[in-house]
Amino acid sequence: MQSETSFIEITMRKIFLTLTATLCAFTATAQVITFYTPQTVRVQKGMKDGRRYDFVVTAKPEAVKVTKKTKGDVVTYASSKIVVTVDTRSQQVTFSDTKGQTLLAEGSMALTPIANGPEQGRYRVRQSWTLDKDEPLYGVGLLQNGKMSQRGEKRLMTQSNLEDFANVFQSQKGYGIYWDNYSPTELDSRDGLTLESQVGEGIDYYFMYGGSADGVISELRHLTGHAPMLPLWTYGFHQSRERYKSQEELLEVVNKYRQLGVPFDGIIQDWQYWGSNYNWNAMEFLNENFQQAQRMIDDVHKRYNAHMSISIWASFGPNTKGYKQMDEKGYLMNFETWPQSGLPFWPPRMDYPSGVRCYNPFPAEARDIYWQNLSRLHKMGIDAWWMDSTDPDHHSYKESDLDEVITTADGQRGSYRSVRNAFPLATVEGVYDHQRAVDSDKRVFILTRSNFAGQQRTGANTWSGDIGSSWESLRKQIPICLNYTLTGNPQVNTDIGGFFAGSYNTLGHNSATRNPQYQELYVRWMQFGALCPMMRSHGTDVYRELYYYGKAGEPVYDALVDALRLRYRLIPYIYSTSWQVAKHDDSFMRALVMDFPKDKKVWDMNSEYMFGRSLLAVPVTHPLYTTEKVVRTNELSGWDKTANNGEGGKAYPTIDWSKTHTYEVYLPAETTWYDYWSGQSMKGGQTITATIPLSHSPLYVRAGSILPIGPDVQYAAEKPWDDLELIVYPGADGTFTLYEDEGDNYNYEHGAYTEIPMTWKDKSRTLTIGNRSGSFPGMLQERQFRVHTPGGQTKTVRYKGGRVTVKL
Repeated sequence: MQSETSFIEITMRKIFLTLTATLCAFTATAQVITFYTPQTVRVQKGMKDGRRYDFVVTAKPEAVKVTKKTKGDVVTYASSKIVVTVDTRSQQVTFSDTKGQTLLAEGSMALTPIANGPEQGRYRVRQSWTLDKDEPLYGVGLLQNGKMSQRGEKRLMTQSNLEDFANVFQSQKGYGIYWDNYSPTELDSRDGLTLESQVGEGIDYYFMYGGSADGVISELRHLTGHAPMLPLWTYGFHQSRERYKSQEELLEVVNKYRQLGVPFDGIIQDWQYWGSNYNWNAMEFLNENFQQAQRMIDDVHKRYNAHMSISIWASFGPNTKGYKQMDEKGYLMNFETWPQSGLPFWPPRMDYPSGVRCYNPFPAEARDIYWQNLSRLHKMGIDAWWMDSTDPDHHSYKESDLDEVITTADGQRGSYRSVRNAFPLATVEGVYDHQRAVDSDKRVFILTRSNFAGQQRTGANTWSGDIGSSWESLRKQIPICLNYTLTGNPQVNTDIGGFFAGSYNTLGHNSATRNPQYQELYVRWMQFGALCPMMRSHGTDVYRELYYYGKAGEPVYDALVDALRLRYRLIPYIYSTSWQVAKHDDSFMRALVMDFPKDKKVWDMNSEYMFGRSLLAVPVTHPLYTTEKVVRTNELSGWDKTANNGEGGKAYPTIDWSKTHTYEVYLPAETTWYDYWSGQSMKGGQTITATIPLSHSPLYVRAGSILPIGPDVQYAAEKPWDDLELIVYPGADGTFTLYEDEGDNYNYEHGAYTEIPMTWKDKSRTLTIGNRSGSFPGMLQERQFRVHTPGGQTKTVRYKGGRVTVKL
């Protein structure tokens, strides 16, 4: 008796291939191979009726010229970029470059019919591929495992607070895979790569050959959508806390930062501004401590020249307007979510259940209702949305929860399981699309906790979840952000300082702000955050506002402020990079393998990265002044308690923060590097011992870079870029494009922006600032550039939009 899988395999052998008129799609009774571009191929197996819906891929196949050849049981299809070989007996597909070098080959596959339940008639689908023994695997999503290469993993991919999965995989060989399935999927990369999804119409994936990691990202964004420009202000510093409990508390922070001269652009209001848990996510200020919310928002804008983000969720309490509207239409789901109790106590009183339910974001009407409620905050002038729990939170999990039948797309019904991992994309895109439809003056900015493939088209910035506060956690954030970037989404950040920091409160409430162990961790995390796409401090148990850590002239406070000042001086570089991200599919946080693929030492490096094309960031992720193990109150006897008197007369030790320490840094091969702080040049391809103070982490600049440095400011748009410093780093030719626009609308999509191209010729030591192209309202007509090499004499030039040459 044949098994169900054997029957499918026999059916797959009965293949009849035909070339379509467009020369890009090749069909079979059970298999379809479609060229979307000369470099991207879609492979489908067993898709009898095609897909019910496609949430991720937005591109249509191009008319790609493909040459077909048949030899026995082997059929090849060659475009100008890749060759696809199909063994018609085994149904295995192999991908090669045009020189005949094998890039990737399929292994076994299986389509196992689902015999009962809401997905009866569909399949459990599995596909494997063979990988070279030493071939790294990147991307996947946000994984809290601390690894750069994701080989050796076996795990279920399903969205959660701390881990998210985009189903995108990249190889150092220059190819990538997008597995087009939205259900929970088993990943096994211990011996090759195997993906097994719980529900599918069949096997469906895209092979992309970009020749490099950047090329793969470009192909992926072509398929699933390009990243838009974010507002200029979002690249400044964002201050947050769990949570500001009144409008006065929030405004106190904003006011104090401006009084102290601490630069920042955004203040974030966390949950419960709506009051009771029964009013959960009401999207209204119902808390009695926010009775003058409109005045608060207006003060943030007009009095302090800042912006305000606010927490919103994918669930509603039973007393809210949103809940009642969704419930009437049948758009609320039945699994248990956060918060469990309607009372504010901890642990939760389960005899008073909250009744909070997640909404189903897949029907268009449900997304309409969501925006209808959110529009109340939009009309009040809220600048950005902190979309929490977009995974979403799932308490007291039961496998049967995923079998709930819901509307999975307009006119379609299916199990929640079949679309489980696409939940964050659906809810985030709903907000993005609705705001775009009604507001062209304010660019959409979304901070979200979960992600899926294609979400980069919303510009949403994903953070790595409610992580713990520890050095180990900090170390993990680097490969988390880098692998996330390699899934095609350039916007990522972390809770600076970690979310759960209570273990450092060893001498009472908020004492971690005086605890040298947490002070050192917070400083180093802040320095890391300065070189991330979004710089945002947030957490619970310990206040994160900088003034709790000392005052001007004190080493810890000064180091924190210095990290902010570095961030703001780099805004012209960061904003220009954001244009390269939007226009040319570039990335902010670049794994070293992206820029140095021939240097095997960086293939699995999880501690360094390029920030943009010029800066090599080396975050300090080990304590140099204190210890990694948290010292508890009863262990303080071994400390020198001579200062920092704490509660009850207890004290933390005095630390000599003025000392410097050493830290090992690897400088990638193939280029020369400059120490950003000293200007010293060093050859790449070596490990050096850097001298590190508390005030900064190691930072290096690649030879050939042209680095624009902006003015000291209190917020990103405070001063025009009419007096920029340009630092040129000799040792290689280089280019840079300075980008400017109005900062916060969509006029750039219609050509309202300027580009100033800059070219450095190393041999002649000549910098050419080229003709400015484009225009926008309010643009600078002329400006001053102060040009120099590290440690070299400064030459000041006036620039009026025409070509200028500077000899250095």
